[in-house]
Amino acid sequence: MLTGALIGPVFAPTQEETPVLRLIWLPVYAAIAGMILYRLDRMWRVWPAAIAVLVLVAITYASSFWSIDAETTERRSIALAISGAFALYLGAVFRGAHLPRLLMHAGLIMAVGSLVMVFAFPAIGIHQADNAGLWRGLWYEKNQMGAVMVIAATASAACLASPDDRRLLPFIALGLTSLLVLVTQSKTSLLCLSIGLGIVGGFWAMKRGGAVFSIAAVWGGVVAAALGYMIWSSHSVEILELLGKDPSLTGRTEIWAALMRRVAERPWTGFGYGAFWGRDSVPADWIRLETGWLVPNAHHGWIDLLIQVGWPGTIIVGVMMGTTVLIGLIRSNTAGAEEGWWALAFMVAFLVLSLSESVLLAHQGLPWVLFMAAMTRAILPDPQALQAPLAARPRRAYQTAPRIAPDYAHGPSRRPFPV
Repeated sequence: MLTGALIGPVFAPTQEETPVLRLIWLPVYAAIAGMILYRLDRMWRVWPAAIAVLVLVAITYASSFWSIDAETTERRSIALAISGAFALYLGAVFRGAHLPRLLMHAGLIMAVGSLVMVFAFPAIGIHQADNAGLWRGLWYEKNQMGAVMVIAATASAACLASPDDRRLLPFIALGLTSLLVLVTQSKTSLLCLSIGLGIVGGFWAMKRGGAVFSIAAVWGGVVAAALGYMIWSSHSVEILELLGKDPSLTGRTEIWAALMRRVAERPWTGFGYGAFWGRDSVPADWIRLETGWLVPNAHHGWIDLLIQVGWPGTIIVGVMMGTTVLIGLIRSNTAGAEEGWWALAFMVAFLVLSLSESVLLAHQGLPWVLFMAAMTRAILPDPQALQAPLAARPRRAYQTAPRIAPDYAHGPSRRPFPV
C-alpha cells in the first residue's frame, strides 16, 4: 500500500485521491493500530523518535492555519501521523536483519507481480504513451517501480551480507530486483542502486579484509569521491548528455527555478502541507504556466519541503537525516554488521533519491516510512549490547558448584545442604 502498487493505478488512474482509495486505507490503519497495541511493551522504548515524529506532525498540522487548502492539509497531516506510528512500530519491533528480510520478501512479491503485469497485461505493465515500451510493472510510472526495486535490492544485498546463513532467496531477490531497475532505464534509480549495493559490499569487504584493507578502502573511497566531484563540476553537461539527459534534467531545473521564486514569497511558512499541488491551486497553476506542462510535483524533495512547510520544517528534517546517518556510521561496526549495513546504505540512497523525487515528508510513501524506521532503530541501543550484560554476568555458586550425591544410607536427615 505504501508503494502504491496496483491499487493506485486501478482505483486512482489519474493519480488523485479518491473516496474509494481513502476507504481502502481504513482497514490498513486499523491493522497498524492493532499491531501497535500488540507490541506496546516495545513501543514505549522509542519515545525519542516518537517526539521527533510528533514535532513533524505538529508543524504540518499547524500549517493548516495558513494553508491555501486547509482541508487537504489537515487530512494529510493525520495520514502522516499514522504513517509515522507505523514507522515507529517497524523500528521498534524489527531489529537487526529482520527488517531487511521483511523488505526483501515484500519486494520479491512485487517483482514477480510486475513480471506478471508486463507479460500478461502489457497495457498496464508497460508504458504506452510517454516512455513507450519501458516497464512500469504495478505502478503508474517507471520511476516508481525503480525506487521500490532499489529498496528491495538493497535489502536483499544486506541479507546476503548479514550473518544469516540463508543465502538462496536473497540471491534470487537481488538478481530479479536489480534486473527490474535496469529495464526501467531510470538514471536516478540506477544511481541509487549502485550506491546502496556499493555501501553494503564495501562494508562487507572491509569487515572481512581486516584493518589494512579497511584503511585502504576508506582512502580509495575518499579519493574517488573527490575526483568524481571535480569531474562533475567541470563536465556536468557532457556527463548528462552521455547518460541521455539534457542539461535541464528533463525540465527539472526550470521547475526548481520557478518554485524558488514562490518560496521567496513565504520562506518561513510555506503554502501549507500537501496543499501546493492541488487541482485548484493558483500558485501551482503559475508554475505550470511558466514551465509549459502539467507539473505534478517539484521533482526535488527539499524544494517540495520548502514550498509546503518553509525553512523551519526543512531544517528539522535535515537535522533528523544527518543525525541518523551519523549514528549509522558510528554503529556500522557493531549493529551494522548484524543487519548487513542496510540502514546506512538505505539512508545514503534515500538522500540521493530526495534530490530528484518528492519523497520527503510524504504522508503515504514507503521511502519516508523507512527513513523514520531507520531513525527509530538508530536511537535504540544495539540488541547485542542489551544481551551482553546478561551473558557476562557470573553464575551464582549453586549453579557452578559440583553436585554432591545425597547420602541416603544414614537417613534423610544426613542429606547434604545445597551449596
